[in-house]
Amino acid sequence: MEVIHKIGRRKTAVARVYVAKGKGNITVNKKDMAEYFTTATLQYKVNQPITMTNNDGNFDITVNVYGGGITGQAEAIRLALSRAMCELDAENRAILKPEGLLTRDPRMVERKKFGQKKARKKFQFSKR
Repeated sequence: MEVIHKIGRRKTAVARVYVAKGKGNITVNKKDMAEYFTTATLQYKVNQPITMTNNDGNFDITVNVYGGGITGQAEAIRLALSRAMCELDAENRAILKPEGLLTRDPRMVERKKFGQKKARKKFQFSKR
């Protein structure tokens, strides 16, 4: 098996995932995953596609991720890993699809409009 390369995106985060045969090491931006994602929730999000497809400890995963915050980055990695698991075995698609792990979340930050404080918030109107 050669290295599988997939891309995942969420908000402004972009994750490039490289999956190869190995012992189950996950490296994110040249750091261990537990060091990069300190909370258990984010670690769970990253591991979700691997555990659901019963591939714990089968692959070494290298991730390059940039942009956004840590939650967006974790979800971008989750999408990329889900895509990689589907390429490894087509049967994995039936497991991941109902959970919504193969869907790119389209929600983005709405842009600020001129003459307003934020995207929807207006400047305070005073009647003096």
